[in-house]
Amino acid sequence: MLKQLVAPSRRLVLARNGIRSSSIRTFGNSPPPSASTLTFFQRERLPTNTVIRFVPQQTAWIVERMGKFHRILPPGIAFLIPFLDKITYVQSLKESAIEIPLQNAITADNVSLELDGILYVKVNDPYKASYGVEDFKFAISQLAQTTMRSEIGSMTLDSVLKERQSLNANINKAINEAAKDHWGVECLRYEIRDIHPPQNVLEAMHRQVSAERSKRAEILESEGNRQSKINIAEGEKQSLILQAEATAEGLKKIANAIKETPGGHDAVTLQIAQDYIKEFGKIAKDTNTVVLPSNIGDISQFMASGLSIYKGLNKSLNANEKQD
Repeated sequence: MLKQLVAPSRRLVLARNGIRSSSIRTFGNSPPPSASTLTFFQRERLPTNTVIRFVPQQTAWIVERMGKFHRILPPGIAFLIPFLDKITYVQSLKESAIEIPLQNAITADNVSLELDGILYVKVNDPYKASYGVEDFKFAISQLAQTTMRSEIGSMTLDSVLKERQSLNANINKAINEAAKDHWGVECLRYEIRDIHPPQNVLEAMHRQVSAERSKRAEILESEGNRQSKINIAEGEKQSLILQAEATAEGLKKIANAIKETPGGHDAVTLQIAQDYIKEFGKIAKDTNTVVLPSNIGDISQFMASGLSIYKGLNKSLNANEKQD
């Protein structure tokens, strides 16, 4: 009956003051109907004091006595004093993962990137994690985002893409400097999950990769052509050397045969005269214009001129042999 009388009167007072009842925040124990998920500042339901409690493994319970920190309950059985002791914080000592949401960062060469990551943390000191910061997960998440922006701002786009491991290590070190000593939380590792450059930067990167590959292909092709020409020239050189050596060896054998054979010089003289006359007979086959010597009718003189050429060559060869 009392509740039925109070409720209409409360709505009447609010209506007179121009205040909607939906804008009034209630401080009851039960959560509002619209709160479906927990935010960073909304705590989970804490264990109640039932005198005897069992603390789970890898969990630390912070107990306050009359509003002041009293002790940390270890895993196992625990005894509490009713009305005086209160469990105010519950900290998990296991490694937990914190998702870093997608954020924008600008590199040193003015390229806007979108990055997200995963942060792995572990509570080392439950007292500092409870009293050193309001919510260490939210604080570390914000610190990771600001540290990521500052680290990326000092690096170029190529360095960010190539040196992801060093970037993760720098962010991890910066987080531990603030969280490990002051908040009792250790950042075990930080991993950048995805890097999203702008579309025009991606297209430029693809063009750069294509140009680099085309450049390498042209260089390899030119080097192949160069090596092929070198090999061909070396082959022709070796072929000419072998031909010259074969010709020299053949001439040497012919010369030795002429010297060692009785009547060899006369036979060679006769062979040269015959070849001279034979070749002279072919002189008019390739062209109609022929220049002939004036004594073409004197065969003896004609053969004598051919023999004189041979004798002159023979004398020069004998002179060279004597000098050697």
